[in-house]
Amino acid sequence: MPRAALGQDEVALVRQTIGWHFPPFEIPVDIYEGWDATECGAKLETDWDDRFENYRRDYPELAAEFDRRMAGELPRDWVEQSRAYIAKVNEKAETIASRKASQNTLNGFGPLLPELLGGSADLAGSNLTLWSGCKDVNAPGHDGNYVYYGVREFGMSAIMNGLALHGGFRPYGATFLMFSEYARNALRMAALMKAPVIHVYTHDSIGLGEDGPTHQPVEQTATLRLIPNMHVWRPCDAVESAVAWKAAVERTDGPTCLIFSRQNLPHAARSTAQIDAIARGGYVLRDCDGTPQAILIATGSEVSLALQAAEQLAAKGRKVRVVSMPSTSVFETQDAAYREAVLPAEVTARVAVEAGVSDGWHKYVGLRGRVVGLDRFGESAPADVLFKAFGFTVDGVAQAVEAVL
Repeated sequence: MPRAALGQDEVALVRQTIGWHFPPFEIPVDIYEGWDATECGAKLETDWDDRFENYRRDYPELAAEFDRRMAGELPRDWVEQSRAYIAKVNEKAETIASRKASQNTLNGFGPLLPELLGGSADLAGSNLTLWSGCKDVNAPGHDGNYVYYGVREFGMSAIMNGLALHGGFRPYGATFLMFSEYARNALRMAALMKAPVIHVYTHDSIGLGEDGPTHQPVEQTATLRLIPNMHVWRPCDAVESAVAWKAAVERTDGPTCLIFSRQNLPHAARSTAQIDAIARGGYVLRDCDGTPQAILIATGSEVSLALQAAEQLAAKGRKVRVVSMPSTSVFETQDAAYREAVLPAEVTARVAVEAGVSDGWHKYVGLRGRVVGLDRFGESAPADVLFKAFGFTVDGVAQAVEAVL
């Protein structure tokens, strides 16, 4: 039977059955008075306003800092402190999973940002979003800063939107990248409303391993990049992870997705200028003498493959530039001169490498280029077995470059 509103006869029968004799839209006085909280609410609001004004009078410096934070401003020494942390990460040169690098960054940035309000959709231990200063919001007191959302990816993301729009908070929430699917319209609304929320997505590719194709994200990173005003970062090591977090914290005009690996990723050596360039979304990580014959573009766990392939090709006399592009979204916002300096139009022999669907990379490699990607679902096997089986190897990347040359 199709659904329809109750007819007049049915409405009359319901009224008679429940003993309701009042006309439509009329609320009986005794019921209205029982629900009317106007007087009580007005008193509570007045009491709160009085307390807050006393606070402002007695603690003017704290009140001024509160106003700054509510307006979205960061600590006065944020730039200096965050850059110092990134420099330390670079000096340490660790080979670790980028999800662990993310947790380390939270431990580095967290003490500077009391407005951080984190959480995870029942995966805190896997997403590594708990840091040393975390406290459950349900714990005694009023200083909780971590929400155990349960298996509620959409609910978590929608709540984060509300927190960001309220002001005074820097909300971040986490789950596996695959489960971003459950939060899609909240993600879209965050981008549409320009809500500065931070989505942490881990287990970013077939590198997840034995859980198989149902849990291995293939198209998710690409489709997140398609959302207007969504900044998507897929860092290749601990340094890029820290820079991505810094960029996400500093963003005030929209949401950011930080996409991290389960498996360990090697440190990439960089100059200070290269570290500064990471924030531009794409930069030259390895160059050659003169004009390159080919350009390799990669993200995340595939950057190390590109670097090794470039070394192999260099031994054969090939001049190859490697571009790390942790955020295509941010790279696209750079001026034309910078983008041309990184990806000169005269170099048409290009290969992009990412363990995901290939479509989005053709805008960078052009008609002559190739994409070492994954235009199918994954399989259940250890990560190293899968990468080899799907052609994500040094030899595979080097052969792709030879093919475009």
